[in-house]
Amino acid sequence: MGTTSDEMVSVEQTASSSSSLNPLCFECGQQHWTRENHLYNYQDEVDDDLVCHICLQPLLQPLDTPCGHTFCYKCLRNFLQEKDFCPLDRKRLHFKLCKKSSILVHKLLDKLLVLCPFPSVCQDVMQRCDLEAHLKNRCPGASHRRAALERRKTSRTQTDLENENGSAVIDPPGSSSPERDCSASGTGTGTIEQNSTSTSLPVWTEEPGLDNPAFEEGTGADTAHQPLSLPEGEITTIELHRSNPYIQLGISIVGGNETPLINIVIQEVYRDGIIARDGRLLAGDQILQVNNYDISNVSHNYARAVLSQPCTTLHLTVLRERRFGSRAYNHSDQNGSTAREEVFQVVLHKRDSAEQLGIKLVRRTDESGVFILDLLEGGLAAQDGRLSSNDRVLAINGHDLKHGTPELAAQIIQASGERVSLTIARPVKPQPGSSTREAATHNSSQHHPQPPSHSRPSSHKDLTQCVTCQEKHITIKKEPHESLGMTVAGGRGSKSGELPIFVTSVPPHGCLARDGRIKRGDVLLNINGIDLTNLSHSEAVAMLKASAASPAVALKALEVQVVEEATQTSEEQPNVFSENEYDASWSPSWVMWLGLPSALHSCHDIVLRRSYLGSWGFSIVGGYEENHTNQPFFIKTIVLGTPAYYDGRLKCGDMIVAVNGLSTVGMSHSALVPMLKEQRNKVTLTVICWPGSLV
Repeated sequence: MGTTSDEMVSVEQTASSSSSLNPLCFECGQQHWTRENHLYNYQDEVDDDLVCHICLQPLLQPLDTPCGHTFCYKCLRNFLQEKDFCPLDRKRLHFKLCKKSSILVHKLLDKLLVLCPFPSVCQDVMQRCDLEAHLKNRCPGASHRRAALERRKTSRTQTDLENENGSAVIDPPGSSSPERDCSASGTGTGTIEQNSTSTSLPVWTEEPGLDNPAFEEGTGADTAHQPLSLPEGEITTIELHRSNPYIQLGISIVGGNETPLINIVIQEVYRDGIIARDGRLLAGDQILQVNNYDISNVSHNYARAVLSQPCTTLHLTVLRERRFGSRAYNHSDQNGSTAREEVFQVVLHKRDSAEQLGIKLVRRTDESGVFILDLLEGGLAAQDGRLSSNDRVLAINGHDLKHGTPELAAQIIQASGERVSLTIARPVKPQPGSSTREAATHNSSQHHPQPPSHSRPSSHKDLTQCVTCQEKHITIKKEPHESLGMTVAGGRGSKSGELPIFVTSVPPHGCLARDGRIKRGDVLLNINGIDLTNLSHSEAVAMLKASAASPAVALKALEVQVVEEATQTSEEQPNVFSENEYDASWSPSWVMWLGLPSALHSCHDIVLRRSYLGSWGFSIVGGYEENHTNQPFFIKTIVLGTPAYYDGRLKCGDMIVAVNGLSTVGMSHSALVPMLKEQRNKVTLTVICWPGSLV
């Protein structure tokens, strides 16, 4: 083994080639060579369509051949180094003609459930894409192993220093190690992960389930994998190129002006997509403009349509929120504003003292003060036109609010009479070329002080006005052995999350297509009196196939429709490549999931821990408000370098339905934020996670 030229994938730099501990891959936690695939222990049997027929394991970095087969990248590359034909049909094949599989296939593979590779001390089950973060931040077995390796490394260093006179140090052949640290002959190993000392590893807690360890801020735990950065707190435009204008961007999005998020936010960036290969955008970044379409305050489906437009050159104007506490790099002036902010006065005159200004004021978890979240359409402030969301209110009628609260601000406004004077601080928009990486792609139209050519008016609505659900009962008469003729996805514990069973396509010429009442996107509730809402995908498919053998099939389904704005004209709509009605890989819009009745929601608890009194690392929007009634609480951003970020399970767009068991229904934003701040070392969040819309 020591004579091979292969390099061992390793979690850590071992002290010498004779280390008594196996080097393990930091991504899968098992031992393999770099030319080989990662190894995983899968909880369930994997569908044959997701298996590589070279290694007979679930696909990794799948590649599609021109002849219609799919294999692992490394398996196919190694095979074609010796052969020149497809392993299945033996047709002539060149590696360069193979293409990466679709984003949906990658997503299905990432959601496969795997077991922790340290079963003696950790029985956690997680999605395959989450295993790396689990090993790094939460697994006691991996933590103990790193500590043992560090102790051995330290011991060897000390021994080598003591034997500088030339004497050799050899491990006794019978030296023992813990069960999970079986000895093996070592090879020269390459360092992949550089967090070198065990003191920076998180402390493991004994609490089972969805828990994360306490995170020490400033340990540098992820410095080896820091992404390419965009300036924080600034609007930036980046340019992307794709040779095929129809290639998917490889992201999912949440948000829209029918939700409290208002902006369009990236929920996930999928591996091997254009966005992931570019490397600059991250989950949580807000997309404000796409080419010359302003999507900063539009409906979710409108933004999705704009992002889906085929084009070879794509200009995205984005905002990455400032990291918690990072305002400190800007020196404050006497007004309490930073050097990158302009301060100005706005005086509003009410017709009478009882008139409302139409301003929603909030506090932020990342910095003190009072901020404008939204302006009520048609309200006094909106008609005045000088205020906008994200403005910071420094003072009202001379009362200092640099460290004030929205409640105090509201009291001052109510007692102010007919004249309200506001001192406002607003971040100064960067000038073209301020970011060296994007300087070549900027022009005067990309940092637009005036509205862009395709702007949309604000139409803030409640979700109840945007999604309609209608239950329907359908009886289909058919031949006994005739299939229903539909494809479905979802199911409890499915690869895309805790979803109900829904229809992805109704192919033509089937009995359901002839009937015409079951449509793509319908949620299946019941078949022949058997409830489908709590079944897994495989259980539901088996039930559908068994019931389809009957000459008559009774289906109970929920038709969910997203109501588009009546003001959208054909001129406003972007030209979008039309979807294939019979494409079985179709996935619903994120807004559609939000409109489902609560009986179909699936909640789970996430426990976050921290060992310092900083931020938990996420911002929230929503809650009860008089103007917009009762809205759910959504997670809008998750900030780098915080407990929520390193835990890895919270996503932008997740709904918080309870905190430490206390329901958030009917709670105001100003009540929930202090509650989260008051939790010192641990908080339990009950969340509903719906998959974002694929772009």
